Amino acid sequence: MDTRNESGNPISISERIGSVRWSVCAMLFAATTINYMDRQVIGLLKPIMMLDAAHGGIGLTEVAFSNIVAFFQFAYAMGLIFAGRFVDKVGTRIGYMVIMAAWSVSAMAHSLIQSVLQLGIARTCLGLGESGNFPAAIKTVAEWFPQKERSLATGIFNSGANVGAIIAPLAVPWVALHFGWHAAFLITGIFSLAWIVTWFFTFRKPTEKRSLRKAELNYINSEPEPAAGPATPWIKLIGFRQTWAFAIGKFLTDPIWWFYLYWLPSFFSNRYHMDLSHLGLPLIVVYNASTIGSIGGGWLPIPFRRLGLTAEKARLTAMLICACCVAPVILINYTYSMWWAVALLSLAAAAHQGWSANIFSTTSDMFPRSAVGSVTGIGSMAGSVGGILLAKYIGYILDLTGSYATLFIIAGSAYLVALVVMVTLAPGLRKANLTA
Repeated sequence: MDTRNESGNPISISERIGSVRWSVCAMLFAATTINYMDRQVIGLLKPIMMLDAAHGGIGLTEVAFSNIVAFFQFAYAMGLIFAGRFVDKVGTRIGYMVIMAAWSVSAMAHSLIQSVLQLGIARTCLGLGESGNFPAAIKTVAEWFPQKERSLATGIFNSGANVGAIIAPLAVPWVALHFGWHAAFLITGIFSLAWIVTWFFTFRKPTEKRSLRKAELNYINSEPEPAAGPATPWIKLIGFRQTWAFAIGKFLTDPIWWFYLYWLPSFFSNRYHMDLSHLGLPLIVVYNASTIGSIGGGWLPIPFRRLGLTAEKARLTAMLICACCVAPVILINYTYSMWWAVALLSLAAAAHQGWSANIFSTTSDMFPRSAVGSVTGIGSMAGSVGGILLAKYIGYILDLTGSYATLFIIAGSAYLVALVVMVTLAPGLRKANLTA
């Protein structure tokens, strides 16, 4: 076979196989970036909203804020009951567009709020809409990537969460200071519209994509999938230990990311007396690190595969490394330097995202493509339930003590506990036999 192009240079793997699948990954990255910009806005605007009405706020308190976060998480969890199944039923092309439209309208509706109650209603609607992003994205990855590339693809699109969290501290304070905090909730609308139009005209399944080379289609299907059998009812999936392994892993670790997303602005503001105009830099550093961690963590199983480990063992090894890298965040309780705190949080956030890229990929390791959306929805719902419980605890502990100490102890230990539970329930990430 000729391995050189017309210029006489060696032909790269992407030239031989094709790279259409990575353009799909880029769309998933963009959707996740928009998703997390919408989520990050409330945390950044929290100090302003805690002012009374006479000073431009709505009288938000720590307990009220934790309740609103819990409402969001509850709606997110309830939405996930249906989101994964919805995407499995209607497909990723139509399903993802509907999901994007639902959360974008809800996000822009925040610009109309005038009270804590209205904020709670708006966040609840946003939670319902945003619940579909990850089930749709994970199912798209399962359709478009071979097993060996899925954690890398997941890490890349999941890094959009970090990019969204980086863009928000850059854009939101400027918009809030110049046009008022209500206007800050409108900035993602134009991005959402552009994404929906692009997705509608460009996205198809691999077998329906005309620009996809046969070599790339064969590469996507190069690793055998678990036997799908007939469609598996959602309630039956709960009976599999693999579902519980994924769900408990998400239950224990997802809330930590919510804690970072919603409370880091308050942590820096309270502990280091930073106002809205100065919060951006430490947050940008933390989320830039988490972007590196997301992509690096997704790549991490690849060298272990080259050393001869199975895909499942390589995945678990990568997750163990990420879990160990999170643990030092406990030391934040013993440092009073802002930049040491930023360093510890950067390592923890990067390791979380590396963990996240791999735990999401365990669904396609253990289940056929036909069930990936549903299982992802179940696990993400469990993560939201964990987020509800932690949000309630955070609100009351901060209201009573003002201390973040126990929160960082929980954040540093949750991943190792989750990994032990997962390997106990699903040793070696063995595949679920849905046809049994």
